[in-house]
Amino acid sequence: MNAILSAAELAHELAGSRPPVLLDVRWQLGGPDQRPAYDSGHLPGAVFVDLDRELAGPPGAGGRHPLPDPEAFGAVMRRAGVRRGEPVVVYDGGLGWAAARAWWLLRWTGHEEVRVLDGGLAAWRAAGGPVTAEVPAPAEGDFKPSPGAMGLLDADGAAALARSGVLLDARAGERYRGEVEPIDPVGGHVPGAVSAPTTSNVGDDGLFLPAGELASRFSELGAAAGGAAVGVYCGSGVSGAHEVLALAVAGVRAALYAGSWSEWSRDPGRPVATGPLPG
Repeated sequence: MNAILSAAELAHELAGSRPPVLLDVRWQLGGPDQRPAYDSGHLPGAVFVDLDRELAGPPGAGGRHPLPDPEAFGAVMRRAGVRRGEPVVVYDGGLGWAAARAWWLLRWTGHEEVRVLDGGLAAWRAAGGPVTAEVPAPAEGDFKPSPGAMGLLDADGAAALARSGVLLDARAGERYRGEVEPIDPVGGHVPGAVSAPTTSNVGDDGLFLPAGELASRFSELGAAAGGAAVGVYCGSGVSGAHEVLALAVAGVRAALYAGSWSEWSRDPGRPVATGPLPG
């Protein structure tokens, strides 16, 4: 199953005999709560899920967005009507990072039929898709999480993969190089990691690049299907999930370092590299 689908494909599925459960996970880093935006208009039938409170655990030593407790996550998904073996489509405002986080969590906890709406709500509106302010009341789902279906790295695993495989840093290049660090305690990157900003996975229209173009991009960075093991990190495990999603579209399996730089940089015992990766 392709990890993403277009607005036209989603409209077709919603009109079919097996419509997917829709999750609205609009979110802005450091921005306002997106529940009011959801209340003012969302895809018909979509249930709002809050990233900070429901797709992450409390911030702390494990980073700004550590993984949520699997059982708590499962309860959120059941409240949203998620069922075993039934399709789920996740969307956000258009950036794709929050939707990818929900996609990754569902895949990691064992749900096999989950996809991201390419371009999110912006693409849906551009295609003439309807929105509503009506808040649904879905029947309770039966999804029970079984973690482990997607690769997951801790700090030691990320450090080891940077030496033995390919560890991609999904943040902006200037943060990777340590030129600026607007959020976390220290600027720079995991030694050996390769700069691969997730913003380069999409075009000017906000849609993912074609699978072949993504495959070429990642291959040039050393991450190719059937090649060395691949891992991804970012600031706090959100945009990194988007990179894992892009890799999946390109046919490359990748693990996520969920704690990412917000965990790594809090530990003074962890080494920090700055500047470009030596050629």
